[in-house]
Amino acid sequence: MTYPEAVRYLYSLGNEIHTAKLGLERIAALLEALGNPHLASRTIHIAGTNGKGSTSAMIEAGLRAAGFRTALYTSPHLVEPTERIRIAGSPVAPEEFAAAFDEVHQTAARMLLSGALDLHPTYFETVTAMAFVLFRRLGVEFTVLETGLGGRLDATNVARAEICVLTPIDYDHQNFLGSTLESIASEKAGILKPDCIAVVARQRPEALAVILARAEELGVPVVLTTDWKIDSLDLRPDGCTIRTAAGPVIECPLAGEHQAENALTAAIALDLLHVAPAGIAQTRWPARLEWVHKRPDIILDGAHNPAGAAALAAYIRRFFASRPRRLVFAAMRDKAVAEIASLLFPLFDSILATQPENSRAMPPETIRTLAPDPARVTVIPTVAEAVRHALEAPPGTAVFFAGSLFLAGEARPLLLAENTLRPAANPAG
Repeated sequence: MTYPEAVRYLYSLGNEIHTAKLGLERIAALLEALGNPHLASRTIHIAGTNGKGSTSAMIEAGLRAAGFRTALYTSPHLVEPTERIRIAGSPVAPEEFAAAFDEVHQTAARMLLSGALDLHPTYFETVTAMAFVLFRRLGVEFTVLETGLGGRLDATNVARAEICVLTPIDYDHQNFLGSTLESIASEKAGILKPDCIAVVARQRPEALAVILARAEELGVPVVLTTDWKIDSLDLRPDGCTIRTAAGPVIECPLAGEHQAENALTAAIALDLLHVAPAGIAQTRWPARLEWVHKRPDIILDGAHNPAGAAALAAYIRRFFASRPRRLVFAAMRDKAVAEIASLLFPLFDSILATQPENSRAMPPETIRTLAPDPARVTVIPTVAEAVRHALEAPPGTAVFFAGSLFLAGEARPLLLAENTLRPAANPAG
């Protein structure tokens, strides 16, 4: 198939969340038929609720800077599915993506005919298998693997990781992972395996207890980020500098106080691999407090759950308390939208509610009803119109796009077409 045909077929398999089939039997059988490509490289596996994508990107940047040929597998994508599968820091080419799809799809079709598979692999299972096929084909030394949903039954959990990383765990996807923090933590801790070392970011006590109990059960050594004493933390609008008692200075180029914990987590994982953290400074992770326009200053953030919204709110209070502020907001119906709105809406002078082109998107009229003062909320039917309104804001205004990565993904190319900054540049001050 061509790349557009492959993408259309993947989308025909259904939404990757709503059609998720948690379990490893299908992906394990498929990968065995493909020659077990997931065993071809050294692997670092990352799970968590927030920060797992940023932490994955930092670990990959550190390994790449150290001279290793790296692979990074993340989800979701912002614009193109090729963004999920990166080699040496760049998305795979469309023709490589299409070739991997052909191999996985044809293998699955043969297995369906023979009865070795019950159904065609899901969207996420298919792309996960494609990633492993490409990583083997392209000679990767280190694979940095972000879970999609949960951990224990996530398709990525077929990997044999030497380092397993758990970023902060909070409430999200309760319909899949359970309604308590303990049950969610149990699913995330399911990536731990007897031969790995666990790196565990700062956690709520109830989540940490579950993680430590699972690690003890498996005999897994645990390194906590709290084990690395921070001597000083210099927070800036465009990132931070961390000095630790352990010695290394960590330069994090991603904005937000929460990224300091992610950077420390990544540095510890790299240290266990005998890699200096200097490469973290080269990390690029779009749509996470990413500045894409100046005058007005427009910042994209993918905050789509309460913990992400709280981190964004802390950033705004720290660096934008004296500035006029405007929010462009959209959200998916299956998220805790009312709670996210309660954290963000009071911080803004005006709010534009909009709707990306996604069947799960909440209508902007519904979003408007969640505001304490609905009169401050303007309904904008499309993201393109919301971008136009954002660009018309007075030069001194800070405009944030938040609530959904789908919003960020749709808005980003439109804003970059008008930008006065190179992508990922962050004009502090």
